[in-house]
Amino acid sequence: MSRDDVLVSTSWAESRLDDDSVVFLEVDEDVAAYHTDGHIPGAVALNWRTELQEEYARDLVGRERFAELLSARGITRDHTVVVYGGNHNWFAAYAYWYLRLYGHADVRLLDGGRMRWERDGLPLTTDLPRRPVTDYVADPQDLSIRAFRDDVLAGLGTDALVDVRSVDEYTGRLAAPAGLPQEGGRQRGHIPGAVSIPWNRAVTRDGTFRTDADLREIYADLLDQPGRRVVTYCRIGERSSHTWFVLHELLDQPAVVNYDGSWVEYGSLIGVPVER
Repeated sequence: MSRDDVLVSTSWAESRLDDDSVVFLEVDEDVAAYHTDGHIPGAVALNWRTELQEEYARDLVGRERFAELLSARGITRDHTVVVYGGNHNWFAAYAYWYLRLYGHADVRLLDGGRMRWERDGLPLTTDLPRRPVTDYVADPQDLSIRAFRDDVLAGLGTDALVDVRSVDEYTGRLAAPAGLPQEGGRQRGHIPGAVSIPWNRAVTRDGTFRTDADLREIYADLLDQPGRRVVTYCRIGERSSHTWFVLHELLDQPAVVNYDGSWVEYGSLIGVPVER
């Protein structure tokens, strides 16, 4: 894919606020921001904590539940879905990956997310949109872009593993990003053989993605190994979705998978190797 297929600018987005073929979807790490701080006019929202995670099991919601969520927000398979959020599209990238996983064809990220929209002085509103309920039908999961723990264990020594957490998490000094509750896997450290490339190296200060040339330099070692599967992981799967987006969607690398179980799962397994 090209950058134009998966990213839109704030000017592109502003020009399509009244376009019925486009739906703006906010998925933010601060789940209250949509209501308290305002959102792009007409945008709908998904709560990553309560709606994109199973209630009693740590897993993605199933195909039918995901279809219900999109139907309730008036989204059809024909819509162009533009996802955005705060913190450089941290959880927006997770939602983008989710939509791809369930087969939505035309999904894009708003380059720079909420931060760039606000910096450009574009409108926000607290008015809630009214959209007619649809009958969205999700595809079975596309498992070519998702990795499970058994896949990761089977690929040790073969796959290229990318730990996109902070350096302090990678080395085991922290269990979670600085400033957040220090909860996660029972062990600290990283999966053996994983290289450390923090997810936010891919963006500039205003949250927009770096140029393709800059990205190719950052991920040069991975791009120089054609045919080798690349596994991205973080703590709970959202930052790794951001790096998956960079490698798979922007840089057009076919064999990239997101291990959404990530360190919370791997770091709690019994008998698996861990490095610090």
